[in-house]
Amino acid sequence: MPYGSRENSLLYSEIPKKVRKEALLLLSWKQMLDHFQATPHHGVYSREEELLRERKRLGVFGITSYDFHSESGLFLFQASNSLFHCHDGGKNGFMVSPMKPLEIKTQCSGPRMDPKICPADPAFFSFINNSDLWVANIETGEERRLTFCHQGLSNVLDDPKSAGVATFVIQEEFDRFTGYWWCPTASWEGSEGLKTLRILYEEVDESEVEVIHVPSPALEERKTDSYRYPRTGSKNPKIALKLAEFQTDSQGKIVSTQEKELVQPFSSLFPKVEYIARAGWTRDGKYAWAMFLDRPQQWLQLVLLPPALFIPSTENEEQQLASARAVPRNVQPYVVYEEVTNVWINVHDIFYPFPQSEGEDELCFLRANECKTGFCHLYKVTAVLKSQGYDWSEPFSPGEDEFKCPIKEEIALTSGEWEVLARHGSKIWVNEETKLVYFQGTKDTPLEHHLYVVSYEAAGEIVRLTTPGFSHSCSMSQNFDMFVSHYSSVSTPPCVHVYKLSGPDDDPLHKQPRFWASMMEAASCPPDYVPPEIFHFHTRSDVRLYGMIYKPHALQPGKKHPTVLFVYGGPQVQLVNNSFKGIKYLRLNTLASLGYAVVVIDGRGSCQRGLRFEGALKNQMGQVEIEDQVEGLQFVAEKYGFIDLSRVAIHGWSYGGFLSLMGLIHKPQVFKAQPLAYPPRLPGRKRALFPHKLPRLPTDPSRETLPAPDLPQRETQYSLPRVGRAL
Repeated sequence: MPYGSRENSLLYSEIPKKVRKEALLLLSWKQMLDHFQATPHHGVYSREEELLRERKRLGVFGITSYDFHSESGLFLFQASNSLFHCHDGGKNGFMVSPMKPLEIKTQCSGPRMDPKICPADPAFFSFINNSDLWVANIETGEERRLTFCHQGLSNVLDDPKSAGVATFVIQEEFDRFTGYWWCPTASWEGSEGLKTLRILYEEVDESEVEVIHVPSPALEERKTDSYRYPRTGSKNPKIALKLAEFQTDSQGKIVSTQEKELVQPFSSLFPKVEYIARAGWTRDGKYAWAMFLDRPQQWLQLVLLPPALFIPSTENEEQQLASARAVPRNVQPYVVYEEVTNVWINVHDIFYPFPQSEGEDELCFLRANECKTGFCHLYKVTAVLKSQGYDWSEPFSPGEDEFKCPIKEEIALTSGEWEVLARHGSKIWVNEETKLVYFQGTKDTPLEHHLYVVSYEAAGEIVRLTTPGFSHSCSMSQNFDMFVSHYSSVSTPPCVHVYKLSGPDDDPLHKQPRFWASMMEAASCPPDYVPPEIFHFHTRSDVRLYGMIYKPHALQPGKKHPTVLFVYGGPQVQLVNNSFKGIKYLRLNTLASLGYAVVVIDGRGSCQRGLRFEGALKNQMGQVEIEDQVEGLQFVAEKYGFIDLSRVAIHGWSYGGFLSLMGLIHKPQVFKAQPLAYPPRLPGRKRALFPHKLPRLPTDPSRETLPAPDLPQRETQYSLPRVGRAL
């Protein structure tokens, strides 16, 4: 990277159409943008940007995300407390030298967050300013505010509404960082040929959510920060889905804007819904869609919402009634899919609706489902969009299965005791021409991620495309002839290779990957780095668990070494797998170099092993996880012979910090110390969403309490131990 351009982080690499077989082609990274200030002066971000960076766990600076419109080649991104754009690709081809990005000026005060290009007309883009939704024209500079929820008051207590903004809980627990979605198509109305563009957005009312005040002692100019924070068992925000529409003339001038709401109140149409987990549009713009979740997170509905179901927002009851009467009786929501479990539903992004034919009353889509078998697998579903006929001008009270569509067909494309990767931003790639779907999964082993392909037309053979012995993170090309794999193993640092799929066109399922070029070769390990060793064992309840051990570097025969058990143990996380640990967990190697043995075990409650395995801790938080950790310690002590079970420390962060405390409390005969860490606070202070996965609500009469430990009362508090005994 050119000197002084570390934060100017949009780079590209050109992949040749032909390569020499005998040569290793190492592709070079080229800077897309000319030098400019990508980070705010002195590194000072706005408060909104600071909070978003925290929730996204961003530790890097510069350009951290961008939006791209492929047909026009438009790039849009945030940098240096402003918005910038440039063009590369599209009809004019690609540039051969770095471009100077152009700043988009504004009349708005405060940061413009979550910028997005309008897919139907790239002259327009949207953003969030002061908790409301705005739209602007890149070419003319015109800006227009579309929603008027937020008043811009400095007091959080007096300004509870927002539009297009994902709340803290949704960002933190569901990984949804946006609250609005562009319709991918435009419509033309009237003799004047005005173009209508639409945005689906979430409106949030947090007036019943408690405000907490957090001191910021490190920041002299801020004495306290105030937040809306739903504690366990308390009320969540009130939510609704709405439409923002605006019309433009042939010169791109905005001639009108309109806010629209559902023909009946959101809470009346969907009374069980507590969270909008995901939302978007079908490709033809015929329907908006949303994934609705109840508060216990055991029931999910996938719902289609036609734009005609939204009527102009007004406080005039007569106008509202007239608009409701004008909605055709056959216009309604459609519940096209439902998932139910007695554990919890892990929210993910995998939903791929196929285009509908004209007049077709069915919707075919691909969906990943974990609730059917306990393992996440792909299904091809066909739902019949059956209209019931509703008079929307009358008060409405939905029945148990209201709006639910018959499922005509549901075909399992994958099956078995392994997982299709769906969480943490995992994707599928669908080739509608060859009727193949590419996905990542753990079919070969739960320790490795691989890229696979299967036909969705005639489900059967599943073909692995990546090399075993490594864990891969892959991305397919747009025309499905290449893929990029970022892969590593516990002993091999990461590298990035490009592969080309070659073979007969009449058998696309069995095209073989051929190495094409390298985008990054593996770096050499430091001489003092010793990779961990992976092991497995069976618990007394006959569950196969995996772990890894860092052996002390100065290992001597017959000598017992003090041991550190590094834990997480909660849902959504897998620590033990066949990927390189020398970067993220370098501190564990450091401990081994100082003479400690370090043990890591993925017990019940961790992910990638199925819902039953992960859900074993439901209503038993801090119990089954510790039992598995102790059994693992006993196994490695017998297997390796150098573990000193009289000198064992337990250490972890977040949920791992909680388990560390549980280990000290409930197994003091095993764990003698806990290095300082950061567990969650008291359960009653935990945010409202997370505890539904673990203990029951405080108000639930059937809620069980943990057995009392045989320790003095002062040691049972949820606080960090100040002093640990020496190892």
